[in-house]
Amino acid sequence: MKHRTAPPPALAVLVLGAGLVAASGAALSPAPAPTPPAPAASAGPVCGDCHTDLSAAFGANPHGRAFLGTGHLAPNDACATCHGDGTRHMEAGGDTSMIQVPKGLAGADDCLGCHQNTPGPHDSFQNGPHANSAAVNCLTCHSIHNAAPKSEHLVAKPPVELCGSCHGNEAASFRAKPYVHRLDRGGMSCLDCHAPHARGGEPVKMTFQGELPCLNCHAEKRGPFVFQHVVGSGGTCLSCHESHGSNNPNMLQWARVDQLCLSCHSQTPPPKTYGSQPPSFHDIRSPRYRNCTTCHTAVHGSNVSPQLLK
Repeated sequence: MKHRTAPPPALAVLVLGAGLVAASGAALSPAPAPTPPAPAASAGPVCGDCHTDLSAAFGANPHGRAFLGTGHLAPNDACATCHGDGTRHMEAGGDTSMIQVPKGLAGADDCLGCHQNTPGPHDSFQNGPHANSAAVNCLTCHSIHNAAPKSEHLVAKPPVELCGSCHGNEAASFRAKPYVHRLDRGGMSCLDCHAPHARGGEPVKMTFQGELPCLNCHAEKRGPFVFQHVVGSGGTCLSCHESHGSNNPNMLQWARVDQLCLSCHSQTPPPKTYGSQPPSFHDIRSPRYRNCTTCHTAVHGSNVSPQLLK
């Protein structure tokens, strides 16, 4: 009968809880705890340490997402794009004379450093109605850090308020006239009809067919008609209608319909106008003939009546 050989002392161990006990009963030293990694060196100061509100606003707007979204650009580098190196500014305890703050026409040049060659409307700064000047420039309307809430294009104020700060006559028309386009309803704003970055001419946002933006909403007036009237025959929607506000329920250029119609349908010079004179039985002195659209109902065009009767 063979006898089993005892295991080597080094292997005769029992694990008891977290400690090790030798076969002989002598306790062994527990394994050393892992050494925690050394703390990373603290990063240098960043602009957001002081400018907390501006930093938060920048990080949430399109510029912040473009600069910082990839994670490869340090926050200070993003700020330096417009404000220059802020090292001396920070070392001087925030001395404002040591940091660049884009303002006015010179500040607009910083905007165009990126946006001048961007595909789209930004090249209108050269010849558009809002071309860069000392009076009107990029920073007149746009704010990088303090844009209006939920602003799509970082405008400094809501569009109606912003446009009205320069275009006082139009803003007054909306407030004072009884019949207006309601800019406070359905999300409608000045930008539905106007393109502030339009290239040359009036900043009206034309349709893809080159028509006035009126037809984006009033599509039933588009035609084409067999018998055209005004549009397509010598005028536009604005030949008869006010675009901002009017004293007439249909937002006409004149308070009374007959006054508007006779501005063209008359042989009284000057000026020479389109259209023929009303027939003799239309005695304009009589109230029954002063509402032309009582009979001429198809004022935008007709497919059956040359006189636009239906």
